[in-house]
Amino acid sequence: MPLRLKKLIGAFLLVALVIVYALLASIFAVARLSESGPWVHFLFFLFSGLLWVLPAMGIIKWLMLEPRAKR
Repeated sequence: MPLRLKKLIGAFLLVALVIVYALLASIFAVARLSESGPWVHFLFFLFSGLLWVLPAMGIIKWLMLEPRAKR
């Protein structure tokens, strides 16, 4: 795969990940945390604010892989 195409796909994947993850985290927070205390909100947003990094790291590692040599 050409490097430019790989970077384009990776950029779209990262943007899509952030958008979908933010929507899902917000929906979950509104549905489940409406009557919770401030410490529960703080812990949820701390955890969910850091959790998206794991799939993003996978995408970035895929972007950093060297292309296979053609035989």
